[in-house]
Amino acid sequence: MASALFDRATRAPVVPVAMKIVVAGGFAVGKTTFVGSISEIEPLRTEAEMTVESLGVDNPGPVEGKRGTTVAMDFGRITIGADMVLYLFGTPGQDRFWFLWDELVRGAVGGVVLVDTRRIEDCFPAVDYFEGTGLPFVVAVNLFDGVSTHHPREVREALSIPADVPIVLCDARRRSHVQETLVLLVESALRRAEGVA
Repeated sequence: MASALFDRATRAPVVPVAMKIVVAGGFAVGKTTFVGSISEIEPLRTEAEMTVESLGVDNPGPVEGKRGTTVAMDFGRITIGADMVLYLFGTPGQDRFWFLWDELVRGAVGGVVLVDTRRIEDCFPAVDYFEGTGLPFVVAVNLFDGVSTHHPREVREALSIPADVPIVLCDARRRSHVQETLVLLVESALRRAEGVA
């Protein structure tokens, strides 16, 4: 836990700005991994074991060995500096839990949409959702196996992503990649807030 910080001039306690970030995407795209790789606290996970009943409903596609699925959300926290703390909320990916997304984005300053280029058709709903919310978002192409199979320009074209939406390559397992993605999103959200103010 971060210790209390004080302003040097006034000696008053510095209260960090809290920013809510939503990490979204389709089923088995890496949201739980993304939140877990950066969180400074033990992430809260609402993971349930996949059962025989989910066969044909939850299709992990080329993701082998997936045994669990998020049924409500993932939650993590990362302190960016003395003046900022990010609270990360990972959405469930299955269509039947999408009604939770409206609650999870309430109060958010922006979102990260994770994309799996092996299943590009599954990525449209999350991109469309964030375009509809009007929230700033970043598209992060998850580098499964640490390998980029498509250039961000190709992903932008395939998903019809507007030019003002950043697209990055991000291995959700690597803390540095996740950190760079979140910094890009926060900078984008702050620029938009300054433009509105």
